[in-house]
Amino acid sequence: MQYKHLPHFDMQGYYQFITFRVNDSTDGFLKKLSQQDISNSKKQFEIDEYLDNSQKGAYFYNELLSTMNDFLKSRDKSLYELISFVVMPNHVHLLIKPLDTLAVVIQKIKGSSAKIINDMMNRSGKFWANNYYDKAIRDEKHFNTVYNYIKSNPLKLGEAKASLPRYYGIYE
Repeated sequence: MQYKHLPHFDMQGYYQFITFRVNDSTDGFLKKLSQQDISNSKKQFEIDEYLDNSQKGAYFYNELLSTMNDFLKSRDKSLYELISFVVMPNHVHLLIKPLDTLAVVIQKIKGSSAKIINDMMNRSGKFWANNYYDKAIRDEKHFNTVYNYIKSNPLKLGEAKASLPRYYGIYE
């Protein structure tokens, strides 16, 4: 049986790999992809590939990127134990150990950062897409795979940008 929407795995004390994206990055292609009857891992891979190459909702450059980086770092030890993250132009990858329920942590991250970002952009309304992808880390091998994925994600943007990791929020 193929599941369309698997429940979020929410156990405090477990490391989590989380991805969420800017609402303006969503479009018909992503909606169509999310409805396809393919495995969740393949679906997430295709979503990541699309987002890495799309300029839709690509707001995280310069001051906004720095603000989001600072925001995520500032919540370390209060909302989560921050292991690694990368802020890409239109989405965020996190490797964290939540200190509260996953739903509360994500709501606080997305809600508070959306307010700050909208104020900076002189706009209002929805900034982040509704849902998020999460995957509980199963073992040390999985942890290392996710960690390396996050660390290497900016390389997809090209050599010039990837050579400036501080602008892409790599946190170790």
